[in-house]
Amino acid sequence: MAEGLVFDVALILVLGLGAQWAAWRWQIPAIVLLSVAGIIAGPATGVLDPRADFGQLLQPAIAVAVAVILFEGGMGLDVKSLRGVATAVRRLVIVGAPVAWALGAAAAHYLGGLSWPVAIVFGGILVVTGPTVIAPMLRQARLSQRPAAVLRWEGIVNDPLGALFAVLAYEVVLHLQADAPLAGIAGSLALGVGIALALGVALGWSCAQAFQRGWVPEFLKAPVLLGVILASFALANMVYEEAGLLAVTALGMTVGNSRIAALDELRRFKEYVTTVLVSSVFVVLTATLTWADVTALTWQHAAFVVAILVAVRPLSVLASTLGTETTWRERALVGWIAPRGIVAVAVSGLFAGKLVAAGYEDAALLVPLAFAIVFATVVAHGFSIRALARALGLVSTARPGILVVGASRWTTGFAKALQDLEVPVIVADNDWYRLGLARRDGVPAYFGEVLSEVTEHHLEFNAFGHVVAATPNDAYNTLVCTDLAPEIGRANVYQTGSPAGEDNPRRPSFTIGGRTLLRSGADLDDLDRRLAAGWSFQKTRLTEEYDFDRYLEARSPDAEIILVLRESGRIVFATARDRPKASPGDTILTFVPPEERKLREDRRKQDSAARAEAAARAAET
Repeated sequence: MAEGLVFDVALILVLGLGAQWAAWRWQIPAIVLLSVAGIIAGPATGVLDPRADFGQLLQPAIAVAVAVILFEGGMGLDVKSLRGVATAVRRLVIVGAPVAWALGAAAAHYLGGLSWPVAIVFGGILVVTGPTVIAPMLRQARLSQRPAAVLRWEGIVNDPLGALFAVLAYEVVLHLQADAPLAGIAGSLALGVGIALALGVALGWSCAQAFQRGWVPEFLKAPVLLGVILASFALANMVYEEAGLLAVTALGMTVGNSRIAALDELRRFKEYVTTVLVSSVFVVLTATLTWADVTALTWQHAAFVVAILVAVRPLSVLASTLGTETTWRERALVGWIAPRGIVAVAVSGLFAGKLVAAGYEDAALLVPLAFAIVFATVVAHGFSIRALARALGLVSTARPGILVVGASRWTTGFAKALQDLEVPVIVADNDWYRLGLARRDGVPAYFGEVLSEVTEHHLEFNAFGHVVAATPNDAYNTLVCTDLAPEIGRANVYQTGSPAGEDNPRRPSFTIGGRTLLRSGADLDDLDRRLAAGWSFQKTRLTEEYDFDRYLEARSPDAEIILVLRESGRIVFATARDRPKASPGDTILTFVPPEERKLREDRRKQDSAARAEAAARAAET
């Protein structure tokens, strides 16, 4: 028995994380592969039967996983950022979410055939438009900034909001079933919600205080926080049934908006845990499906799914965006795109079992219906977002840019060379005087500290494909690359070399920081000195006649390849460990010494003279 459970747990983890990796590798929605993995392991082969294998442990395990997932969603709710977003986002939450709840519940009852109590709970769950699904779609579609911001922030806010609606609806259903008076229901509900929110806020504040005052060592912060999440969930459920989901959401919001020095590390740890739980829960819930569950879905349920896509979402968006600054094109796009994800399925799985136990047999359809809606929205929205955005003129035409941290003569020249290559670039620095170099040369500049919270709300980091930290302070460059690596990608952050050299044992550990820019690993002072001595930036486009080998033969041995701009638009930087190769059609940006520039000018003059002589001879004949 024990060996069988160990095998099941290992299989679930392997399938879930394997599907996540394959989805990242092939750039397709993870939900699709997670569902395929669960179906193959469950109903298709029978290798995994979660109900039989886990028995009574299944529902509590799903509940705990959902609690941690919702905590992570609450932790991502930055109140400062929310204040700064467009009015459309606030109204999508304040007006659009309740409208979507009401319309979704009505569609579930009249079209889906669900009883009113089950339909109301399900309508609340369907408000969720999870960021785990919308974020990859936005990266794929490359929308212009405003509609992308609206969709991204709506997903972040609605993730815990949908669970909140479902909890409220579930509590009302239980009280109505017990024939409680309406006044008593309202009072009990208000008391339960108040206790849950107070408990979550109190525990979150206590955690933040303990972390800030140094009462918890660094190596225990993440484990202690995980323990507090589970304790909050259990205590709130003991006081009021299913209030635990509200408590952990409030806990996450409190911790996420507190001034904890290790907040980024805690967020990262929670993201890792959430990825494991999300993958596992989705595989488990998919494996619990049977062919009977699938065949129980009828044309009524298909009509309900269609109504969610083409009626409920557009109407709720229209109601919430009238009178705002959004254009009709943006409304059309936002009104179509609302993919549901793993959280919707997980919360459906949690409440389906509870509603069936309470006597609502039709609640058994919640998980199959949730899967149907997830599949329909992911496929329909995932495959249409790019085409629709292009048709509406809402696709960002700019290629992913480069953020250069540190203003100097060399970085300004580098940024100008990137502009000549039509690569978007911004130079950021916290010194207004140093930024004057970039401003005078017409290079886009950002004045501020890139590591501050304020910058997160003013610089759209999604617009950058690479970061180059090039300040005189090697430790600061390392800090910038370490901080931005999770956002930009570890392989896409670069820093200029250390004045002490690559092998200096006093350098920051190789486990942090970015990749060292340039084959020589030159530091910024060295690069500035070279520029003052006459070095310059040079771009060379390769052709079939003038290929990479001929380029290498012609260039000075001291010349430094900075990057290769592929014909496809992809950028590959040269580092201390790797020198990129180039093909015909690619453009190479090189930092060259003055003698090479003079040599090229002489060759150009010789070529011009030869052409003139050939033309003269042709004229004589």
